[in-house]
Amino acid sequence: MINSARLRQLLLDMIDIYSPSGKEEEVVSYLEAHLTRMGLPFVRQEVEEGRFNLIVMPDDAEPEVVFVGHVDTVVPAHIDAYRPEEDGDTIYGLGSADMKGGVAAMVEAFAAYLQQHGTLPHAALALVVGEEAAQDGAARLVDEYSFDWAIVGEPTHLDPCFSHYGYLEMELATTGRRVHASMAGMQTHAVKDMLQVLLGFGNFMDARYPEIVYNIRDLNSTRCGFAAPERCETAIDMHFPPRFPAGELMAEIEEQLARHEGVEMELSFITVRPGYDIPVKGSFPGILQSVYEQLALPWNPKAFVSDSDAAILWREGIRPVVLGPGRLEEAHTQDESVSFNSVAQAAAIYLCMLGELGATQGPGKDQGT
Repeated sequence: MINSARLRQLLLDMIDIYSPSGKEEEVVSYLEAHLTRMGLPFVRQEVEEGRFNLIVMPDDAEPEVVFVGHVDTVVPAHIDAYRPEEDGDTIYGLGSADMKGGVAAMVEAFAAYLQQHGTLPHAALALVVGEEAAQDGAARLVDEYSFDWAIVGEPTHLDPCFSHYGYLEMELATTGRRVHASMAGMQTHAVKDMLQVLLGFGNFMDARYPEIVYNIRDLNSTRCGFAAPERCETAIDMHFPPRFPAGELMAEIEEQLARHEGVEMELSFITVRPGYDIPVKGSFPGILQSVYEQLALPWNPKAFVSDSDAAILWREGIRPVVLGPGRLEEAHTQDESVSFNSVAQAAAIYLCMLGELGATQGPGKDQGT
């Protein structure tokens, strides 16, 4: 049985620790102490010097399922705007939805299973770093371990996501000639050119690909005082449906930008990750659906519309189901929050899954097809 008081305190303590990507040491140390108190054995997996994943792995079998949660967050809007606040069922704070709520639920489920059964479940738990940046924690995980299936605890409002959007990140720069500000209208202007390019790009995407969500971010120019800047840069994120042809999109973007004659421009595609669409059939999806029936929860499989560590796992042949507490629309906001009831329900789902895996899974027994 889930210990609600322990779960709530774990979540509050985690939110109270500042842990943006690259600075996860304190929250990892806290989780090490918590896992030790719960009697959950773990190993440190070094990602880089001073940064570690924590892996809970049963000794007597190679598990076919791993529960994955990332412990890092984005950088807060204000340096002191990350601490937790409570308002009834709602818990506010940086990372509450994405995804310290999911991590707390996973850790509590493993602790509750151990207390209930006196042994570790037939599943692994991976608490990874770096998801909000280079996703180096998940990449390091799959370097050393292999699994058939994964549960990734990103915020899905408890809807199981067997499909996952693809992700494309590109960087764009325009260049001009640095001149005195009073002469700006007489020369090519990097910022004005960039604004025209972005306007054309937005009109093209809205008309040609309304199903793709794009985000223009980090728009900046050379700091030059009372002068026209010689360079303007931006980055653009694009999330596209699971089966969308990313190569075709990249080619059309190149063609669209090439129409801006006379504009000196640099284009780079930094990250390309295809989406995936797992059929909701077979043994493991059946186990998950039976858990929802046991807990009287609505079964509404959906697609996860953001990028996540699930894409890294998929690339390595692991079939990830994204499933966690909270709402994606609450993540990364100034007033990020999660319903504690949602976190407790997630912990109950995970615990019930661990019980079902223990009853059906043995060494060499496939949970896949």
